[in-house]
Amino acid sequence: MPGRTLPTLPQADVASHNTEKSCYVAIGTKVYDITPFLDSHPGGPELILQYAGADVKEAMEDPISHTHSEAAWEILDEYHIGFVATEEVMEAVKETCDPFAVLPMEPTQNGMHELEMTNGRALDEVKARENAKMAGEEAETSDKSVYTTGLRSAEDLSKETDPTSDYKRHKFLDLDRPLLMQVWFGGFSKKFYLEQVHRPRHYKGGESAPLFGNFLEPLSKTAWWVVPTVWVPPVAYGTFLASQHLPAIATVSYWITGLCIWTLVEYVLHRCLFHLDYYLPDNRVALTAHFLLHGIHHYLPMDRLRLVMPPTLFVALATPFWKLAHAVFYWDWYVAVAVFCGGIFGYICYDLTHYFLHHKNLPSYYRELKKYHLQHHFMDYENGFGVTSRFWDRVFGTELAPPPMPKVVKTT
Repeated sequence: MPGRTLPTLPQADVASHNTEKSCYVAIGTKVYDITPFLDSHPGGPELILQYAGADVKEAMEDPISHTHSEAAWEILDEYHIGFVATEEVMEAVKETCDPFAVLPMEPTQNGMHELEMTNGRALDEVKARENAKMAGEEAETSDKSVYTTGLRSAEDLSKETDPTSDYKRHKFLDLDRPLLMQVWFGGFSKKFYLEQVHRPRHYKGGESAPLFGNFLEPLSKTAWWVVPTVWVPPVAYGTFLASQHLPAIATVSYWITGLCIWTLVEYVLHRCLFHLDYYLPDNRVALTAHFLLHGIHHYLPMDRLRLVMPPTLFVALATPFWKLAHAVFYWDWYVAVAVFCGGIFGYICYDLTHYFLHHKNLPSYYRELKKYHLQHHFMDYENGFGVTSRFWDRVFGTELAPPPMPKVVKTT
């Protein structure tokens, strides 16, 4: 079964394409690059540019200015380049254990059902309208336009994109060949690389696309249960060791201090290291390192085996913090150990939370957190760096705004 690779563009990205040199418009969740069409528009490019980067459905259906023909709607399909997430989509996402079935990237049958159930609408209405259209009849219902994550007909439900089509369209990475060497030898500019790597793809049902393509491949994959299996025993031992040399209340206090420090470390690492992005040097060494460290996660966010950090990579990141803990809490080795163990426990919670936000249906609080984190992936990767909470996003002014409310998508 071919993978669904049509990208979902961040809302901010769509809005930024608002000039005659690069003009995007949206209808519901579908995004169109109509730059080549500007000069051919009967009303002139100026009329379109008024709505550049925005939803144009109301303008296209406005009887005062001009109600566009069915042919005009069909012309748009030639310029369809992806989707954009909206509030209604994100509400459906937080209720499901398979976000990619709902997110506007050519949804599956099951995803469509979950979205329709979430929003209290029946998929049968869409099918009824399609059947009526095929029979040359007008569907006699009062408001049957159904919001369907960018789909305009029931036929769209079965559409899937061959992985190679994404490569042909965007000239970035072929998902069926080892990715890392493609980044290394691709000769991409930093601007092009960042634009592409932050447009999520979905590889063959969420399987792992090849990264190295050799004996190193298994080292890049980590099942979620490896994290607690590897790190809980040393955290427990270190905590026990500290408790043998410190009063109980001191052990607990320092351990909680480490846990709290981790929440800031989580934010700083995500924002200042994983999303160094525009401060990256414009060369292949920097871009390849970025892709290996975090870019691949944004490129293929539903890869189950590349969601948590491999132990070898975490050792490399944790070693400086071990030394820092002993430098800051220099007066007592066991105090530093207690703080460090609390911090590592925070990391365990972070990595497990990150995995389950992507792949599991969760209790109420975590559903909101899930929606928030997936907004970071599918709407605005330059904000929303908190994974286990929004606290530091609020402190540093990077909290994500609510997603835009969708327009009803034309279905006939």
